[in-house]
Amino acid sequence: MSIEERQIAADRLITTDRLTVNYAEIAGRTGEPVVLVHGNVSSGVFWHPTMAQLPARYRPLAPDLRGFGGTEPLPVNATRGLRDHSEDLLSFVRALGLGPVHLVGWSMGGGVVLQLLRDRPELVRSATLVNPVSPYGFGGTHGPDGQLNSPDGAGSGAGGAAAEFVRLLREGETGADSPFAPRTVLDTAYVSTPLADPDRYLAAMLTTRTGDGHYPGDSRPSKNWPGFAPGDRGVLNSMAPVHFRIDDLELIEPKPPVRWIRGTADVIVSDTSLFDLAHLGALGVVPGWPGAAECPAQPMVTQTRTALARYAAAGGQVREVAIEGAGHSVHLERPTEFLAALVEVLT
Repeated sequence: MSIEERQIAADRLITTDRLTVNYAEIAGRTGEPVVLVHGNVSSGVFWHPTMAQLPARYRPLAPDLRGFGGTEPLPVNATRGLRDHSEDLLSFVRALGLGPVHLVGWSMGGGVVLQLLRDRPELVRSATLVNPVSPYGFGGTHGPDGQLNSPDGAGSGAGGAAAEFVRLLREGETGADSPFAPRTVLDTAYVSTPLADPDRYLAAMLTTRTGDGHYPGDSRPSKNWPGFAPGDRGVLNSMAPVHFRIDDLELIEPKPPVRWIRGTADVIVSDTSLFDLAHLGALGVVPGWPGAAECPAQPMVTQTRTALARYAAAGGQVREVAIEGAGHSVHLERPTEFLAALVEVLT
């Protein structure tokens, strides 16, 4: 931990009109507010290095989403997509009296930022998406415009979670040799090269609440491959394409500038995602795959690029920054390049 990170005041609580939020900020820091939104199975701790590195003219804040970190673990109504999270975030901004803010969202947090941007663009100074979930959710779609593979969203949602990973999270165990152990997932999926200081991030991962209302959520059987469809509760279902879909971002006014920062070696959010069951089926990892005609893989990066291209064509300012060789947690893996891209859009 750097000297700058020791100045971060973590575990601050504020009660909003929706829930009690745990968040971190730099004590005494004022300036333009930058709200950093973490991803799935993590917490605001993943943003601490970025907070410490931001120039003094910015006031970084990193809240924990519901069901993660120290925030009140209210259940997630997945039928609202990511709006439980985006409206929690809005209530946090209001409770602190921040006014319009810069939003930075990583992975699932990128979807939360997209949803808030779609619903309340006047409150967003800029939006930075860091390896974000596709605007058409996670799993179960094909093509640049996110067409459903099956009407019920089969192959997406809570049914795709690895039972061993969920068990270890529930029991607070980092695991050792299992490919589904939180430590293994951090080292091989969250980053392209293992971090030098993984323990604090593993501890953050283990704050994830588990169950039908949290991670991964509930599931229902499906006649379509791979035999399950998303339920109505929990985190993974909130990103299922039958619940979360932002296909008209270009209609919003005003149009804040959008920066899309991604690692080219990301294995989670990718056109060949190792977490997309259709792609794994094509690789022979998941049995019974019916073929590309019936169940093609989701081109997640292409879908994001297509949606942002429409935003730009309608007058929005968009820039894509691809950091070669970086993985899913590009802000941790390549902090200098990431910070340069972020500060450019904040300025």
